[in-house]
Amino acid sequence: MQFLAIQRVVALLLMAFSLTMLTPLLVSWRFHDGVHAPYLHAFAITLAAGLLLWLPVVRVRQELRIRDGFAVIALFWIVLGLFGAMPLWLALRPHLSATNAIFESVSGLTTTGATVLTGLDALPRSLLFYRQQLQWIGGLGTLVLAVAILPLLGVGGMQMFLAKIPGAAKETHLAPRLTEAIRSLGYIYVSLTALCAVGYWLAGMTPFDALAHSLSTVSTGGFSTHDANLGYFDGHPGVMAVAMVFMLLGGASFALHYFAWRRRDLRLYLQEAEFRTYIAVIGLTALVIALYLAVRHSATPGHALLAGLFQAVSIGTTSGFVREPSSHWPAFVPVLLLFVSFIGACANSTGGGLKAMRFLLLMKQGWREVGRLIHPNAVIAIRVGGRVLPDRVLDAIWGFFAAYVALFTLLLILLTAFGLDQVSAFSAAAACLNNMGSSLAGSGHQYGALSGGAKWVLTAAMLFGRMEVFILLALFRPSFWRG
Repeated sequence: MQFLAIQRVVALLLMAFSLTMLTPLLVSWRFHDGVHAPYLHAFAITLAAGLLLWLPVVRVRQELRIRDGFAVIALFWIVLGLFGAMPLWLALRPHLSATNAIFESVSGLTTTGATVLTGLDALPRSLLFYRQQLQWIGGLGTLVLAVAILPLLGVGGMQMFLAKIPGAAKETHLAPRLTEAIRSLGYIYVSLTALCAVGYWLAGMTPFDALAHSLSTVSTGGFSTHDANLGYFDGHPGVMAVAMVFMLLGGASFALHYFAWRRRDLRLYLQEAEFRTYIAVIGLTALVIALYLAVRHSATPGHALLAGLFQAVSIGTTSGFVREPSSHWPAFVPVLLLFVSFIGACANSTGGGLKAMRFLLLMKQGWREVGRLIHPNAVIAIRVGGRVLPDRVLDAIWGFFAAYVALFTLLLILLTAFGLDQVSAFSAAAACLNNMGSSLAGSGHQYGALSGGAKWVLTAAMLFGRMEVFILLALFRPSFWRG
């Protein structure tokens, strides 16, 4: 392990992260909400911690190895989650315990959207903006993780995305250099956020709400500045339309966005197998919900279609926005949506879950096994976008799926041990592990009533989900720290 090189990276991350705490300070001054001290103190502490870590290793020029990459990723989410909690912990309104502040911070950075806060409409605007900003930063970090690091580490079969998009014709290299690729995807991320903010503003939001919600929409985070979430804007159908468009874009592969933008060719989306699977799952879910509401609950066709489409997009992209509490829905709908959240968004996106490509390949592998039962000696290749996938990739995906299910089971058991009933434990574990936030109880406000132990379990679930399970698990192997 190159401990000094790792320390240098963490130090630089902390110093850069400290600067983001000045933005809510500007918001506080703009709206005169009187909340200055928490951001100034958090900025000073975070910057000082970064400098103390950086000064001893300022001249270190060691190259990071693959094993070091696992440690850097884990420390990125854990350390920033802890330091990101400081403004929330230091604020007097609301006054959060350390456990609640860390839960809220990690939920924001992992773009989960589960919250312990209520009474959002009465909170200082700077604090509301800070929560939204955490999700936007986490979405950007997720993109860098998905595009630049996970493929190199080969986590859960992600090596198939190494500078390639299946089905993207002959051009496979995202950019001549990795830094250029990250820069290009960053431009796309910022551009989509700006367009989303303008769309929200034109649809009827105030400038503050438009900017704040754009940060959590493109990042597929789900935080809102209102207790009613997007239901607060239910009288503005344009808001729902803008939300659905940009949730879908945030949940799609940003590498695919790059190719479509570079070639000026929208047909690339339809040529991409993962994107077709992603849209098909969301579309089928929306249709099932709309038909169920229309037939079993006598909803008007327009209301049934809008409700089904919005919730399918929100949960299918793991954004977790809601128009109304799920207690208003028939039981079939939230249960269906929870299982859809396990499939999740596309790889190389800001969304969570297993990812649509893994789901597609698991289905293809299952169908291949059915074919082998009929033709035991047949050699049946699995193809995606015209490429035959090696068994090593398929083995990695099956291993990832097995670890995901095992971890979910463990989380479920632990939550029941901390007093949750089986339904609440199942929905909370699914919501946090899939980085989706909303559970069977609706907008997520029920997390504030959980015990401290349950909140720490769910905080770990959010980190495991964002780090693709294996990265954190690797740190628990003694052999990881040897050599």
